[in-house]
Amino acid sequence: MMVRLGALVLLVWALGFVWFAVALPGPGPESGPNGQTDGIVVVTGGPGRIPRGTALLQAGHARRMLISGVDRRVRPRDLTAEYGVPRRLIACCIDLGDESVDTRSNADETAAWVGRHRYRSIRLVTTDWHMARARFELVRVLGRDVTVVPDGVRSEPGFLVLMTEYTKYLLRRISAPLGY
Repeated sequence: MMVRLGALVLLVWALGFVWFAVALPGPGPESGPNGQTDGIVVVTGGPGRIPRGTALLQAGHARRMLISGVDRRVRPRDLTAEYGVPRRLIACCIDLGDESVDTRSNADETAAWVGRHRYRSIRLVTTDWHMARARFELVRVLGRDVTVVPDGVRSEPGFLVLMTEYTKYLLRRISAPLGY
């Protein structure tokens, strides 16, 4: 009986993993009702995320952008040096969030920022393989009153990265309702 249960759990995990790996999200819509949001949130941690967010902001897809999970030593001028972000754009429209250290605290930091600005919609920019868990955490703290539009930065993750992220995602889906 236990062997069958273990085999069933492994089969469900494997099928879910295949779905997770095949259904990685791409860039979000650039036009239509979800093309425009009140704000953009970029979760740090992977290549291409900040350039994608700043390109969307410069194209007018939102009024303001939060970069969540920034090292406390990073200054606005570093964005100009590293990514070529115009200083005027930083001054008017980009907030550096340095209160978070992981995906859960990115969501908390974002929720506070969304609340301060009274936004009703945000575009979440993160790497494709990280989107499911990041979006889950964000929707969990924001509730259903704020629309979260996923905008995945394409990557070429290896098997181990996908397997680890899928397992983290499943564990959060199980532990969050239990209060962990």
